Amino acid sequence: MASPVKVSVVIPAHNESERISDTIKGIQRIPEVSEIIVVDDASTDETANLAEQSGATVIRLTPNMGKGGALNEGITKVTGDIVALLDGDLGSSSSEARALIIPILNNSADMTIAQFPRARKKGGFGLVKNLARAGIRYFTGLESNAPLSGQRAMTRQVLETVTPFASGYGVEVALTIKVARAGFRVLEVPTQMSHSETGRDLKGFMHRGKQFVHVARVLTGCLIKYGLK
Repeated sequence: MASPVKVSVVIPAHNESERISDTIKGIQRIPEVSEIIVVDDASTDETANLAEQSGATVIRLTPNMGKGGALNEGITKVTGDIVALLDGDLGSSSSEARALIIPILNNSADMTIAQFPRARKKGGFGLVKNLARAGIRYFTGLESNAPLSGQRAMTRQVLETVTPFASGYGVEVALTIKVARAGFRVLEVPTQMSHSETGRDLKGFMHRGKQFVHVARVLTGCLIKYGLK
């Protein structure tokens, strides 16, 4: 009899003490998941301790390495045949990650990406998302509705093919382009996930400004690597 497929979850987290416990508990309700690794990216709150108390394996980083760096550390420890990448602020909606895992178990996709419901409050003006969508379309031909979604699941083969992850907020765009150009099947999956939303305030605009710069940097790198069509 073949051994069961093992599913690992990696959560990069920085100062997510308000939601990390609920995020882990939500994942623990997914029957297929057997390993949860939280990469605490130099948090200054109780994120690491709360994650450990909730039953996750915790990797503590010093200094802060950013999302891409945290993910690169986390994947060195995973043992699963399928690996899901989830944010630490999903809270109980993290249980929706099962919708990302099932298509991979059923061999109908090699990487899945979560689509979120419409945001409850106004955020930016779509500049970052539109740039990311245009870049993915240009380099892969894919039409992406969730180009910036960090909630993903993939096979071990995909993971080993596309790593290391890009640094900063461009990690998701770079990942989609790498996966699609390698010939793997990408599927976006509607979910009811929710997380902390940034609004139209100074903090929100600063965050989206960094996103725009990082995504543009990734796409510039793709131009250098792949050239113009």
